Amino acid sequence: MVEEWPQVVAHRGASAERAEHTLGAYVTALDEGADALECDVRLTADGHLVCVHDRNLRRTAQQNRVVSAMELADLEDLDFSSWKNPWAELDDEAPDTDPELGKVLTMRRLLETAAEYPRRVELAIETKHPTRYAGLVERRLVQLLDEFGWAGRDAPVRVMSFSWVALRRIRRMAPDIELVMLAETRTQWFRAKPFIDNDWIAGPGMEMVRHHPDVIAKIRESGRRVHCWVVNSEEDIDACLALGIEALITDRPASAVTYLTKLQG
Repeated sequence: MVEEWPQVVAHRGASAERAEHTLGAYVTALDEGADALECDVRLTADGHLVCVHDRNLRRTAQQNRVVSAMELADLEDLDFSSWKNPWAELDDEAPDTDPELGKVLTMRRLLETAAEYPRRVELAIETKHPTRYAGLVERRLVQLLDEFGWAGRDAPVRVMSFSWVALRRIRRMAPDIELVMLAETRTQWFRAKPFIDNDWIAGPGMEMVRHHPDVIAKIRESGRRVHCWVVNSEEDIDACLALGIEALITDRPASAVTYLTKLQG
């Protein structure tokens, strides 16, 4: 039985089912019971924050172009969802979908979606680096969060990055926002550790949890909280629960909620 329910965080939305970072993926995740939404954020050439993981659009929009060199209006003309199910047009029995759910998603629209949902929804926002705009990404993000009243204490937002420098920027501009230091490997974690504060959350990848549980255990013993990505199987959930990891970032929020509910019973 699970004594304390870990937070289920939808990685780029319900990205196993729907095209990542689209409004459709996030709405699906919320309807499936996700506690929080994870997203990556980049800055367009005209200063808009958009939810896109890769620096270029080859994988998700079939365009050999770079996000940071495009304006928002140009991105809005592209299809960000058909790559997930390229044969959908040939399926006569497929349900009709709203094209707006498959377009580029702005950070503002995602924040609005979370704010309007009829229960508390938290957001885990990763700023992507390196980027040509460097610290402007964090500055724009804090400005936008401040518009929503979400740049202070108890805001339903935390900011994540593989760059401790980026997180330091957030700490200077909005000292009450929670920060997550991401690390894919044990080496990355130990390199970053001297530069991070004691209240920063550790964000190891699932591979690190699987292969170096002793490191995770020591992080937890030091009093630091831990959030893990990407947790997609029941075995991985079990491993995270055993180590006291408090947030599970997953491509399959419905499966995670179902499994945790079974354990809770």
